[in-house]
Amino acid sequence: MQQRQISKFKHLGLNIAYYRIERGLSQSALAGLVNISRTHMSRIETADCAVSLDVVFDICDALRVAPDRLFDFRD
Repeated sequence: MQQRQISKFKHLGLNIAYYRIERGLSQSALAGLVNISRTHMSRIETADCAVSLDVVFDICDALRVAPDRLFDFRD
């Protein structure tokens, strides 16, 4: 992950966490739906790693949100 993009990854992670909590899912539950580890889900939400679009789209499907909702970065 490039340092100049870190704020975008942080916003993405916060949006994922927001919709996950809104849906009443734990990190473990969402990770299971997406077929990744809970640790990986945690790292995505905290911008500790880059995430592929495949995984982002799987997260969107699991959360039943359009991709643009996860990329709606408010300051």
